[in-house]
Amino acid sequence: MNPDLLLRTIDNLCDLAVELQRGLVAIPAICPASGGEGELDKAVWLEAELRRLGLSDLSRVDATDPAAKGGVRPNLIARLPGRDRSRTLWLMSHLDIVPPGDLSAWHSDPYTLAVENGRLIGRGVEDNHQAIVASILVAKAFLDLGWVPPVDLALLFCADEETGSAYGARFLAREHADLFGPHDSFVVPDAGNAEGTLLEVAEKSIWWLKVRTTGKQCHAASPERGVNAFRAASELVVRLGSLRETFPQRDELFDPPVSTFEPTKKEANVPNVNTVPGDDVFYLDSRVLPAVPLAEVEAEVRRLAAEVEREHGVTIALEDVQREQAAPPTSPEADVVRLIADAVRRVHGVTAVPQGIGGGTVAAVFRGLGLPAAVYARLDESAHQPNEYCLLDNLIGDAKVFALAALGLAR
Repeated sequence: MNPDLLLRTIDNLCDLAVELQRGLVAIPAICPASGGEGELDKAVWLEAELRRLGLSDLSRVDATDPAAKGGVRPNLIARLPGRDRSRTLWLMSHLDIVPPGDLSAWHSDPYTLAVENGRLIGRGVEDNHQAIVASILVAKAFLDLGWVPPVDLALLFCADEETGSAYGARFLAREHADLFGPHDSFVVPDAGNAEGTLLEVAEKSIWWLKVRTTGKQCHAASPERGVNAFRAASELVVRLGSLRETFPQRDELFDPPVSTFEPTKKEANVPNVNTVPGDDVFYLDSRVLPAVPLAEVEAEVRRLAAEVEREHGVTIALEDVQREQAAPPTSPEADVVRLIADAVRRVHGVTAVPQGIGGGTVAAVFRGLGLPAAVYARLDESAHQPNEYCLLDNLIGDAKVFALAALGLAR
């Protein structure tokens, strides 16, 4: 199998890439939680396209969701059998998109593909159609050449990534873990940078915490008659700054290499100036290194909150908004990581550095199953913005990287 021939074959699939992007953009797949009907129409269309392109081993694993069209959230799998059937390289992308937002900020219809000098514009073209199409081009190139890949190549198109993956990757890992073999590996093209140098192998734990402080409302001219919940909450915000010193661990795999604890959203309390608020709500966004158990962080937050309760005469309630203990990192020495890095060097002429991020991707779901997962794509990072775009060169480059990685799994 000649790698150069494989790369030239992918170069000849540019028109197909644009055609697929055009079809995908025209079918909004917005989650019910964001006001849409879900991914069913897109999955049905995509399955028909995959059959037209020559992929015949197709299956769907649906999660039940009464709020979605057809009552289901579809997860579509296309498999290209390899010489070694005991291993599978999964290329995982997601079908759902976010709403377009303020339409007046768009220069074109977000659901009609615009093409401008190699730039494809429309909602979802980068997040995550670039990954969908790149993975299809990999399979199409092997089919066009009549090659059998070294291991099974499986394209996994999941639902619900944008709102937590409860009906997508998490559903599959929880209810259908038998889909994944002990020697499988994953590529998740859902994070990256414009240079193509980010190769994500680890994620921090995420803890979004809602903090409600309850005191006693009164007139601001007589503050002694009440208990100022805002003042107490502000004191707690200041004391939470000590979390950086309490948990000083460093891990140079990550940027930044430390845990972070940031107060963020603040809800309104009273509508007028001359009232002491008896209720106050703020939120804390913590991104914690994998070596630090979230239970220990929680214990320290509760200790600090108890101090403020005693000193200010308030009650403080803590409520999880999102909480995810980090999965063990993928080893930078794992085959899938090494092969992606080698392919990036060959395709883009740059060094992709294995590193950790503070954000979250569905790669953590597969790492939680004990399987190696690498997150890689070359992106201009226009996701969720008005006039979202994907560079065709980036899409074709991703397909080449993933194809070379698949080729390199031969033993």
